[in-house]
Amino acid sequence: MKWQATEMDTYLQAKEYVDTAMVPLIPISWKNEIKHTVAMGEFIFIMANEIEKQFHGRVVQFPAFSYLKSESIPGRIERIKLWEEELRAGGINHIIYVTSDGEWKAVEGELDDMLLWLPTIPLEHMDNNYKKDVIGDQMKQLIPIMTSLWQSK
Repeated sequence: MKWQATEMDTYLQAKEYVDTAMVPLIPISWKNEIKHTVAMGEFIFIMANEIEKQFHGRVVQFPAFSYLKSESIPGRIERIKLWEEELRAGGINHIIYVTSDGEWKAVEGELDDMLLWLPTIPLEHMDNNYKKDVIGDQMKQLIPIMTSLWQSK
């Protein structure tokens, strides 16, 4: 389910089955590597939408957790912990963070749940059919990873 009012009606009717939040982690930089930073965010939005489609009814796709690339990592962690507290208090059992920013891999252990790090694949110049194939290949790898999260807890 997406972060939309119409989707929340469905959530409220079936919230005992929806126990997972997906939070895209999106960097922002207007000084350095602008195009690469934008490409990371664009790729993660595409992948988050695909994950949401695949697991509709089990996963709520939350708005992106955006942060400045220049923001300290401890500052990011502190802010993300507030999100975790809010989501857990609301009944979310699992949180899946999705990012292309490798900086999160270094602090993955500080997050309470799963971090999916996906290297950015530049989709901007790809033919639409090839783009769909690439995204489909990524999803084939992600599905077992995500289902293992639910089976392990």
